Amino acid sequence: MTTGSDLLGRYAGAMVQVFGAPQLVLAEGHGCWVTDVDGKRYLDLLSGIAVNALGHGHPALVQAVAKQAESAIHISNFFTSEPAIALAERILSVSGAPTGSGVFFANSGTEATEAAIKLSRRTGRSRIVALEGSFHGRSTGALALTHKAAYREPFEPLIPGVVFVPPNDVEALTAAVDESTAAVFLEPIQGEAGVRELAADYLRAAREATSRHGALLVLDEIQTGIGRTGDWFAHQPSGILPDAMTLAKGLGGGIPIGALVTFGPQVTGMLAAGQHGTTFGGNPLACAAGLAVLDTIERDGLLEHVRDVGALLDDVRLEGVAGTRGRGLLRAVELDGIPSSAVMAAAREAGFIVNAVTPTAIRLAPPLVISESELRCFLDALPAILAAARASGEAAP
Repeated sequence: MTTGSDLLGRYAGAMVQVFGAPQLVLAEGHGCWVTDVDGKRYLDLLSGIAVNALGHGHPALVQAVAKQAESAIHISNFFTSEPAIALAERILSVSGAPTGSGVFFANSGTEATEAAIKLSRRTGRSRIVALEGSFHGRSTGALALTHKAAYREPFEPLIPGVVFVPPNDVEALTAAVDESTAAVFLEPIQGEAGVRELAADYLRAAREATSRHGALLVLDEIQTGIGRTGDWFAHQPSGILPDAMTLAKGLGGGIPIGALVTFGPQVTGMLAAGQHGTTFGGNPLACAAGLAVLDTIERDGLLEHVRDVGALLDDVRLEGVAGTRGRGLLRAVELDGIPSSAVMAAAREAGFIVNAVTPTAIRLAPPLVISESELRCFLDALPAILAAARASGEAAP
């Protein structure tokens, strides 16, 4: 029998080590649970970093992918397909896009960001404003908008003209946006910064500043979109309409897909034929998966479910927990004196998958279909997890 240890040894000998050593070798998943190759089950509270919106093996997604695979998986961008057209129409519908809006399909969030950067260049300007704590992807264009120096510096020089300002500082934002600004890129909730939400007033101020100076407002909904926060998109409660929006992660429920959404004919017309493209983007398989995800969220009332179940995480009062933040099923648990890496390891040992998103916080982004009883199972186990993590830290030399 091949063990997880055996496979990790093979991994080390065969893979480029950009991710370091994997925590586990997973074999299968059903619902909100995954099983490793050694037979241990875990409650998946990360869902592939907010990707597996319907959990693992959801019948609607499995059937949609299987049916489409029998017909056509890939047709190239010389052609189109009904799933691609239908998915674009559904995205425009749930986003409240006006007539003349459009969708460009890519394969990932970083590719959607690259498309948005090229869109911004069509303004005739090149200066971009992004936020401290931002994460927009790891390709060289998206990386230029990503604030963390450890990600950027090994690959510099990147594209010039990117300015970073503090999040939720309206004065700093409005001072940074002027007639030379091509675009402002914002995540409504900064996931990699530790699930830190931008205030609705801040989003409205960004909309006003970009409109005043003729710059584009681009909202990165790659992690926060497709129902993750209890709305289709995290920015919607603010009442604003961006010029463009980037999507990926939960859109395909695990099948790779990304999208740039452009709002209104003026913005949509900025990219003309031949100015951008991708070989695999918008293939029928990925688009059929996206349709299955959107249909299931709507049919099963998952937006309301996310709000209801997510409320369990509004106020976690435990020794070792300083507080919680986030919305819906994108949450951070801020720790009080316990390293997040130790909590992640203790949780894994107890049968729960969480993410040490910062040194002092763990991130929870479970499937949107998680039940109240499953989430309570984790909360009931959390005191023992925190105690084990604390003890491991005390025992360390």
